[in-house]
Amino acid sequence: MVIIFGVSCASQKKTAYFPNQGIAEVLSSNKAPKPLIEINDILSITVTSLSPQASSDFNIPNTVGYSSTSYNSAISPVSGYLVGPDGFIKFPRLGKIKVVDITPLELEEKLTGMLLIEGSLQKPLVTVRQLNFKITVLGEVARPSVLNIPNARISLLEAIGMAGDMTIYGRRDNVLLIREEDTKKITTRINLNSSDLFNSPYYYLQSNDILYIEPNKAKVSGATRSREVIPIVFSALSFVIIGLDILTR
Repeated sequence: MVIIFGVSCASQKKTAYFPNQGIAEVLSSNKAPKPLIEINDILSITVTSLSPQASSDFNIPNTVGYSSTSYNSAISPVSGYLVGPDGFIKFPRLGKIKVVDITPLELEEKLTGMLLIEGSLQKPLVTVRQLNFKITVLGEVARPSVLNIPNARISLLEAIGMAGDMTIYGRRDNVLLIREEDTKKITTRINLNSSDLFNSPYYYLQSNDILYIEPNKAKVSGATRSREVIPIVFSALSFVIIGLDILTR
């Protein structure tokens, strides 16, 4: 037991975030990337105008999929517009509209212009939001989760916080990030013990990013030693019980 507890003791520097960061002003050279609309995205598009009755024709419910926020949460239906493999959506009265490779703000401006030309609404106002901007956090966190991000902007630290923070057994110096870009999957390792993270291109996460926090040596060795020690302990207790039984007869 002494050996097990000795191995399990972890350095404070390895369990703290940015242990060497004092009072300082860190100039961040990175910015949150603009969320471009991609194929298979699900878009919430709301149209309002001076005539609520006329606007209702453009706000028809359209269930296209399901979502959940964590491994044990209920799955709920999602209403929105699914971006097809050709990069188009089918919008009421306006027909097929190409939406890929532009931001939600640019799509708002595009749809507003099309509605003005269509002419059935007075002073139309369009709101577009990506419903399937999600981040997955796995491994040594309190709540491994698939996180739906409503504002399409989240940092790595915020994602870990939303997953309940790392456990004491999570490796803060070797977080794995898996990112999809076109047809490729990019992997990188991130050190949360270093303040260099603030200038990292991976500080802000993108949709479908996966974070994996692997266990440290204390967790791995503790689990391994438990599997080795417990059978020995039970065997020894069995011999003791048998011996006592023989002596007391």
